[in-house]
Amino acid sequence: MNDALKHSTDLNVQLRPWDSFMALYQREMARFMKVIFQTVFTPLINSVLYLMIFGVSLGKSITLDHPVSYLAFLIPGLMMMGVLNNAFQNSSSSIISGKFSGDLEDLKVVPLTSTMILWAMSIAGLTRGLMVGLVTLFVGEAFSYVVDGQLIAIAQPLWLLLFLVIGGLMFSMLGVVVAFFARTMDQLSAVSSFVLVPLIYLGGVFFSMNGLHPFWRTVSRFNPVLYLINGVRYGLLGIADVNIWTASVVSVVFLGVFYILGLRALKVGDYQRW
Repeated sequence: MNDALKHSTDLNVQLRPWDSFMALYQREMARFMKVIFQTVFTPLINSVLYLMIFGVSLGKSITLDHPVSYLAFLIPGLMMMGVLNNAFQNSSSSIISGKFSGDLEDLKVVPLTSTMILWAMSIAGLTRGLMVGLVTLFVGEAFSYVVDGQLIAIAQPLWLLLFLVIGGLMFSMLGVVVAFFARTMDQLSAVSSFVLVPLIYLGGVFFSMNGLHPFWRTVSRFNPVLYLINGVRYGLLGIADVNIWTASVVSVVFLGVFYILGLRALKVGDYQRW
């Protein structure tokens, strides 16, 4: 663990809550920065492949109701997908590895409340997600310049940042919830594969909701990821399949739900090693 956290637990040094908060945040940051190739460059390669296969190769044969190319339409979805995946993986992998090593039990004695622990881990996951989202945007801009002959001008920067932050925090907190209650690595992988991945892929990353059958269009409105992706798409391109104010309200509500669940997980979750 970080030196500040060690001193606070092993030497009983009295630290201010803010010092302990920053120590935990820095520990989480240092943990994923040690494997920067895996955490940042692997999503970079994935984004390049998605844009080459779907945006360039198949994009010419796909028409949209929106006045943008399919390549441009794809970029916001890939940005949000990268943010959500990496935010979830950062917090969940930290807790799972802490269970394996036994370090997770130290969180019980550090001078931090459950709220501060949740925010420190969530903001660290958000930071990793935003790094991946920014890299994806740069790659998308390069593809847009080469294929369409122009860069994408960000239509609504504040909306773009808002939804990226809300989405990153949501899935960081969800990672905390799932990892605390997961008894095995297989259970964590099952949630990621059978719940999170379908939600993300069916949230409008690769398609417009307007092209769906009315029944599936109605079903998709119960998917919170749909509102996050459309919020980012509105922020970057100025277009969306749902009302931007509806998307913001739904996203904030789900953020509140995941926040409450995250606090609950910290208070009653399993801190024991496997």
